[in-house]
Amino acid sequence: MEREIVSTKKAPAAVGPYSQGVKVGQFVFTAGQVAIDPAAGKIVAQDVAGQTEQVMRNLREVLREAGSDLDKVVKTTVFLQSMGDFGAMNEVYGGYFGDHPPARSTVEVGGLPLGALVEIEAIALLS
Repeated sequence: MEREIVSTKKAPAAVGPYSQGVKVGQFVFTAGQVAIDPAAGKIVAQDVAGQTEQVMRNLREVLREAGSDLDKVVKTTVFLQSMGDFGAMNEVYGGYFGDHPPARSTVEVGGLPLGALVEIEAIALLS
């Protein structure tokens, strides 16, 4: 099965040896996204709600470049610096998925790149 690398300037560039996304078969797998504004190259917002908004926009852009979108996401993994931020993250996150959210795992981690409060990765179906 062929792998196809996904890359877009509408989401933050990879800052290491990884791809923004990879298409394989009928799926696209995204790298974890943090709240970096792709134009500024810096983390936006100091709160988890604001960061989750940017993370979701970044994910959407990677998925769209791959030929998918948020409504085709089947699984996400959410990494939080603090589970105390779960409610605020969940409220923003839920607004992007509506009545048919994907399967999800949420874990608290010791730290995230650039001091981010939230990172989210996704697996989605291709159109």
